[in-house]
Amino acid sequence: MQNKGLVKIFAILFGLVSIYQLSFTFRANQIERDAEEVAINKIPESDPDYRAKRSAEEANYLESKATDTVFNIGIAKFTYNDVKAKAMNLGLDLKGGINVILQVSVKDILKGLANNSKSPVFNKALNDAEELQKNSQNTYLEDFFIAFDKIKGDTKLASPDIFYTKALDGEIDGSMSDNEVKKVIETKIDESIVSAFEVLRKRIDEFGVTSPNIQRLGSSGRILVELPGVKDVERATSLLQSTAQLEFWDAYKGEQFFNFLAQANEVLKETAEVKKDSTKVEPQDEENAKDSTIDDLLGEAATDSTATKAVNPLFDLIRGQGYQGGPVIAKFEIKDKQTVLNYLNSPKVRALLPAELRYTKFAFGKPEKDSEVIELYALAGNRDNIPQLSGAVVTDARNAFGPTGKPTVSMQMNAKGAKIWEEMTGKAYAEGSQIAIVLDNVVYSAPGVTTGAISGGNSEISGNFTLNEAVDLANVLRAGKLPASADIIQSEVVGPSLGQEAIDSGTTSFMIALVLVLIWMILYYGKAGGFADIAMVFNILLIFGILSGLGAVLTLPGIAGIVLTIGMSVDANVIIFERIREEIAKGKGQKEAIQDGFSNALSSILDANITTGLTALILFIFGTGPIKGFATTLLIGIGTSLFTAIFITRLLVDWYVNRGGKLDFSTALTKNLFRNINIEFLKKRKIAYIVSGAFILVSLGSLFTNSLDQGVDFVGGRTYQVRFPQDVSASEITATLVGAFGSADAKTFGDANQLKITTKYKVNETGADVDEAIRKTLYTSLQPHLEGLSYDDFINESSEKSVGLMKYYKVSPTIADDIKQASFWAILGSLIVVFLYILFRFKKWQFSLGAVAAVFHDVLIVLGVFSLTYRFMPFSMEVDQAFIAAILTVIGYSLNDTVIVFDRVREYLNEHTNWNFEKVVDVSLSSTLGRTLNTSSTTLVVLLAIFIFGGESIRGFMFALIVGIVVGTYSSLFIATPLMYDTIDKANKKIKKD
Repeated sequence: MQNKGLVKIFAILFGLVSIYQLSFTFRANQIERDAEEVAINKIPESDPDYRAKRSAEEANYLESKATDTVFNIGIAKFTYNDVKAKAMNLGLDLKGGINVILQVSVKDILKGLANNSKSPVFNKALNDAEELQKNSQNTYLEDFFIAFDKIKGDTKLASPDIFYTKALDGEIDGSMSDNEVKKVIETKIDESIVSAFEVLRKRIDEFGVTSPNIQRLGSSGRILVELPGVKDVERATSLLQSTAQLEFWDAYKGEQFFNFLAQANEVLKETAEVKKDSTKVEPQDEENAKDSTIDDLLGEAATDSTATKAVNPLFDLIRGQGYQGGPVIAKFEIKDKQTVLNYLNSPKVRALLPAELRYTKFAFGKPEKDSEVIELYALAGNRDNIPQLSGAVVTDARNAFGPTGKPTVSMQMNAKGAKIWEEMTGKAYAEGSQIAIVLDNVVYSAPGVTTGAISGGNSEISGNFTLNEAVDLANVLRAGKLPASADIIQSEVVGPSLGQEAIDSGTTSFMIALVLVLIWMILYYGKAGGFADIAMVFNILLIFGILSGLGAVLTLPGIAGIVLTIGMSVDANVIIFERIREEIAKGKGQKEAIQDGFSNALSSILDANITTGLTALILFIFGTGPIKGFATTLLIGIGTSLFTAIFITRLLVDWYVNRGGKLDFSTALTKNLFRNINIEFLKKRKIAYIVSGAFILVSLGSLFTNSLDQGVDFVGGRTYQVRFPQDVSASEITATLVGAFGSADAKTFGDANQLKITTKYKVNETGADVDEAIRKTLYTSLQPHLEGLSYDDFINESSEKSVGLMKYYKVSPTIADDIKQASFWAILGSLIVVFLYILFRFKKWQFSLGAVAAVFHDVLIVLGVFSLTYRFMPFSMEVDQAFIAAILTVIGYSLNDTVIVFDRVREYLNEHTNWNFEKVVDVSLSSTLGRTLNTSSTTLVVLLAIFIFGGESIRGFMFALIVGIVVGTYSSLFIATPLMYDTIDKANKKIKKD
């Protein structure tokens, strides 16, 4: 090997750089362990809310170390912030935390740009676009334009009641065509989404999460946010979704509405009696009875109200009155909130309001902790329903403490806001009224003004704040409000204890797989296997060093990718060693055999790794989250495996041989293994075709009749991983949950005390309140099996947690459809790319056809196995994004084997020009059989180690790979090469005939 000195220098430098990069990870972990110990020693478990206090104590400790020198390597010193920035980032599944995809509402942005237009064409186009989105791959804006064009008639986008508004004056005028307006609107939408992205980024920075990740996904208005290690998930999701619509309204006095409530109650009572009489008159027609006047009046949400039963529909719901002169009209139970609003906002009831109160806006306050009662306020609205002052005027906000020691938020307004604020407070002081401070349609407080008009724009918001709420509100106001609502359409929440279990299982599987492969290589190749082992360990060091240096995120599938890289590293060495053994068998000397073996193996190694790399690259492009992590480690592993197998192993082998050492590249057990094999594979191809055809028919039959167990990635829904104190029956839990949700499925996940629960209940509804309501229903249904576990402990995220909700995953139907489409294109794209690469390398389309047909054969059989067995396998076999990653990996490995054979066929065609083509193919298959079986066996050992010890969450993923490797090895021998032979043979016969 030439340039050995250069290779040595590079190897030493790469190794030192990797050790340098990893040293930051070790130091950061050490400091974080110290912080955890300090918190545990300082805050005992007997302390109320000890988990939150420990979390805060850890954060304080780490913050105190932020600028201190904590790592000194002699030539440089590093603070904790420096160390943390250079440390390897752990993914969600290893560290716990939250991963969400937010959908910024383009509909809300369009409404804002159109100044909340009342145009029927505009509003119908908005609603039609929502319907189109259910089965569309377009963005919402594209579907809006399609819907508008379909119904617009003579209406133009540039009309005064749509986009030719004061806000867009100068950018849009009435003479512009629809296409011209569309370009302006596209720009405005893009600006709004960028604004939302920046607002979210600022909020996350203020939240103080280490190693956060926020990305904009294309032009769809979707934003990916990953917060590994976040402890308070509820707080984080609330912060991400909050639009922070801070508003200041003049509030009416409660007693002004006492007569109105009495009149409203009478109207509702009369309507209820009409419904009751209607039911008596036509008892035989239940459907007509339901379609009564009361439904039209109260709306769908009120059909279950006590109004249909009670004597006083509204008064019977009142649980208290406001004080004289105060802004509270009455108090109601929280569960009746929507019913009361439906009553008060119904047209017949609003018609009872006096002329001076006809624009009244009814809003509820923020309930006190553990209270079931909520207060109703009446705000001084107007025709456009716009507040007297909005939070847009706030220039700064800080959390503080009021005179009573309760958390508050102090804020500073700009000059325009300060002037309006002075007018509002002056009026409230003169009239003895209050000003309601409203955040996202919830009245946080309604203070009076006792000292006259407030000038200067400084003010303070007080209410029933916890310290965290005050901090978050100040952060949100300071960062800015979202330009539109942002709904979580996909989310994954992993508890820290589950993350630690994943680290433990991943490390165990990694070490077991590594030890097994190290032993196998020595047993099979003797001293040469030992050199390959040294190169493999160096390869692992490089992978971790590069991951750390790039700031990549290590996930559980990423660890699986690294373990698979062990198999790939071995694969390259096996190809080389087998070639050297062949050269020795030809009678060549040791040095010459080694040189020729490395040279002749190079093209096979490159082709095999490039085809695998292409599928990994496609997986990286189309994958998200942990799957992208798997692709990242696989791509890095391919590069480092090539370097270590080709150069490091060669250095070690040459060093040993040049010192006079003798290498046989075998042991007493393996010396004659797979030697002098001469199997006539092509004569058996028809039997193979029949066997494969039968398997494919069975697979297709099962796919059409039994289908697949599609995960929420592909159909939408919510999945909860729940661990119980004792073993539970999945069928019994399913029956209970079906009664609660209407649609639910529980499966044993790992041990018998753990279930994976999936439901499509309210799958189209988003929002933190919906998620919370479903979690509470889940808890209530499971309570008999939880042995007195409280709701807070059930959902709490803690590193010591062993029972309760361990993991949560949600995907909306819209994004599920997108994931399915992306998965389809990923598989199709990989097949096309591989077809073209093999065509480029081997110059004949028959080689490409054989390889792609074999891959298609492998994919169909893997799908068939999953379809046939998912109902009774003791682990989850859901088809999700991880499964697609497995399919693409199978494609890469199947091609790896096939390309090795094709390389040998090409080689023998050039060397043995007097052989007929059938002999060339048979001899090529026989001569590579040892390498094929050896690498497949080694890879299977690795996969089995991960399958058994690697954790429940990737067991289905590993099973797909195991099936794929077995089938892929078979197809390389009996499908890919025979098909290539048949198509070339047929083409040659046709040429001769012509």
